[in-house]
Amino acid sequence: MRRTLLTLASVVALAGIAWFGLTSFAPGSWIAAWAPCPRNWGWGPAWKPRASPLASVAFELGPGGHAKVCYGRPSLRGRVLLGTPAVPYGKLWRTGANEPTTLHLDVAARAGDLHLPPGSYSIYTVPDPVAWEVVINRSIRQWGLESAYTEEVRAQEVGRFRVPVEVLDAPVETLTVRAVPSSTGAVELVLEWQTTRVRIPLDTELAAD
Repeated sequence: MRRTLLTLASVVALAGIAWFGLTSFAPGSWIAAWAPCPRNWGWGPAWKPRASPLASVAFELGPGGHAKVCYGRPSLRGRVLLGTPAVPYGKLWRTGANEPTTLHLDVAARAGDLHLPPGSYSIYTVPDPVAWEVVINRSIRQWGLESAYTEEVRAQEVGRFRVPVEVLDAPVETLTVRAVPSSTGAVELVLEWQTTRVRIPLDTELAAD
């Protein structure tokens, strides 16, 4: 019995170490296809209970390609957040909660007019009543606080582009990201929260050319 318990404890410990390693060091191509979303364990808040749970949406991108978006899902809970001091218009936002929202690819892609080799990227946005600015950055290991978007992090930006806002008839309580595919293999990342919807176009580099 004691030996069985020790074996079980060893298996659980090894599984925990493997999970910690994957959430710390897995490359973007692994995360896109099968590995769990990364956690930024170097920051204290990553170890605390999360009021905004971590979620992901995985999807195919072109023939044989995979992608995954990992994001924290804040909820309104009776509040108005977009366009207030909590998430002000015209200011950089992590596009979620906790760590910045991240995009993981195992295939070359194009977001808007930006070329993205396979790998991992953070997605920030600058909300606005009419159009949001989407910011794609190679740095994913910073905490999501906008104050952590230092000059060093900014220097790793791939680029920025703008997408129009759609106004919803009914509010969306919890930030939601959906991947809506098209017949060409392209995907729209649809972000919905409060009464706002924006669509981020994503396509394989081959199809975009």
